[in-house]
Amino acid sequence: MPSFDYDLFVIGGGSGGVRSARVAASLGKKVGIAEEYRFGGTCVIRGCVPKKLFVYASQFHEHFEDATGYGWTVGETSFDWKKLIAAKDREIVRLEGLYRKGLETAGAEIFESRAELVNAHTVRLTGLDRTVTAERIVIAVGGAPNPHAALPGHELCISSNEAFHLETLPKSILVAGGGYIAVEFANIFHGLGVETTLIYRGQEILSRFDQDMRRGLHEAMTAKGIRILLQDVIQEVSRNDAGGLSVRTMNNGGLEVDTVMLALGRDPNTKGLGLDNAGVATDERGAIVVDAYSRTNVPSIFALGDVTDRVQLTPVAIHEAMCFIETEYRNNPTPADHDLIATAVFSQPEIGTVGFSEEAAARKYGELEIYRAQFRPMKATLSGRQEKTIMKLIVNAADRKVVGAHILGHDAGEMAQLLGITLKAGCTKDDFDRTMAVHPTAAEELVTMYVPSYRIRNGERV
Repeated sequence: MPSFDYDLFVIGGGSGGVRSARVAASLGKKVGIAEEYRFGGTCVIRGCVPKKLFVYASQFHEHFEDATGYGWTVGETSFDWKKLIAAKDREIVRLEGLYRKGLETAGAEIFESRAELVNAHTVRLTGLDRTVTAERIVIAVGGAPNPHAALPGHELCISSNEAFHLETLPKSILVAGGGYIAVEFANIFHGLGVETTLIYRGQEILSRFDQDMRRGLHEAMTAKGIRILLQDVIQEVSRNDAGGLSVRTMNNGGLEVDTVMLALGRDPNTKGLGLDNAGVATDERGAIVVDAYSRTNVPSIFALGDVTDRVQLTPVAIHEAMCFIETEYRNNPTPADHDLIATAVFSQPEIGTVGFSEEAAARKYGELEIYRAQFRPMKATLSGRQEKTIMKLIVNAADRKVVGAHILGHDAGEMAQLLGITLKAGCTKDDFDRTMAVHPTAAEELVTMYVPSYRIRNGERV
């Protein structure tokens, strides 16, 4: 038997990497983990967590307005960007400390260094000028924003990474992209008082989501004052005489803004990782190719999370890490389950969704029952806000199983988590109908839609 320095060495200190390292160490394995930036990964350091804090901050101006309808008199208000940044930074430091403490308590050895593969069992810690060997290696280095390097002037733009560290809040911003990152930041900046424009090449924002959610959110964003330019792209960005940016678009002429944010997707963070040295296969996007057990083509090397470009969500990386632990260290082969993943877009209003969209379900099932409700939420009745909540259930008519659930409205993400359990359990529409409503709540609509709004047969509405 060959002798190694570690039973497991993990490259990358994000959600998947930390979870696999911490749990393996708690099982008595000798574990090392390397991270070149900060522990916590994209989610904790420059993703989900700070973004959600920014979402909360951006909602207060509407809360102040709504209070009037409920009898409150709110005095003069103001917003301090630097205070928000400082408060966010303190929370991120606290969370990073918890990640480190968890690793240390479990007995994992932490290396603050970039790590690159030398071969199938050897890792070079470039920042420490040291090499180590391991029986198994996990790569969990995540992804990075696509810089869109072919765009003239791309170097003048920011990504979501820089958005969390801007020294001053811009007066105007152009956000390029139509995915959840672009949509969320457009709402954040608008809520903080920034004149906001969103530009997207597609026919509607959020291409993979249900059409009713996409259209409903588009209408809500436009009503708030966010300008949305569809079927258009940025052709060039340049610095203007006033110190701002001049943007030339394909279909909407020129725009003058303080800041341009590119949210045009994320790429697997595999450049310079030494994958060729170990013979690890990648696809055309640079993502590491793995099987259902997160195994690469090299038996000793595994990959988790965004670097595999399977499903780019933090809970998925954590799930894949636990499947790795079960398979490799608990003698319980467990493939990663990527079916029926509940997710949320923290736009304003939120989208919560799980399962098939109407469009995707129509391609899979012969006949569908569609249950749809649109209403003004109770909170808006006194505040005077003209927003709408949309709830939608997609039901396979053959067996009455609910195959998709979609919500646009307050706390949609919270509801989606619970719906995820329901759909994962295989509940039918009859199960929904037998469930007593909680009144008065928005969620009660999910169990009181007794008659289909319409049906879809062979892909056609009937």
